Amino acid sequence: MKFDISGNPDYGDLTVAMEPGDAIWAESGGMNRMSSHLAMKTHMVGGLAQSVVRKFLGGESLFVAEYTASQLGFIGISPATPGSVLHREMTGDSFMLTAGAFLACTPGMDLSPRFGGMRSFFSGEGVVLIEVTGTGDLFYNAFGGVVEREIDGELVVDTGHVVAWEPSLDYTISGMGGIKQTLFSGEGLVMKFTGRGRLYLQTRHLGGLAGWLSPYCVG
Repeated sequence: MKFDISGNPDYGDLTVAMEPGDAIWAESGGMNRMSSHLAMKTHMVGGLAQSVVRKFLGGESLFVAEYTASQLGFIGISPATPGSVLHREMTGDSFMLTAGAFLACTPGMDLSPRFGGMRSFFSGEGVVLIEVTGTGDLFYNAFGGVVEREIDGELVVDTGHVVAWEPSLDYTISGMGGIKQTLFSGEGLVMKFTGRGRLYLQTRHLGGLAGWLSPYCVG
């Protein structure tokens, strides 16, 4: 397979050129165009219990769509929000994503959800993370542009701006204060990263956009 990413940083789009027998996993609803002979089936990842947790607490879909080529063809995949599409070559290692950042990968990857704790659930943010492990090509997306930070020490980031990070970084999820401040301050949750490794942030916050739009959505 050959991959081409176009449209960054505003409207990232992934095109996958496929040979007979090639397959690709894509986030449900991510396909925007494809050759007519590609076959599609749904594939449950992480087991039923983990998938249910991810579906109802993280907002990520219960299944990924698997597309297989019977002859030369292509598929176009794009995220639901405007922004960048990124590629990471996996070599048997792990990589952490926030749940909405997964876009596509070559088959066989292990996608395991990690719940952010009860504080995140009651805050309304429902932070669910995905640990990706395996060998192949991983594609993920950000809302807006991407800021890459090399961490050597500590950094505190609003959870809505976190996209992905290397597992060499440790993290904790908490509010800016106590439960009351987390629920009513409008600041939401933060992630504190410690150690050494790369952290990928997005320049826009989907929850912030939703809050800005809500006064204009009154019927």
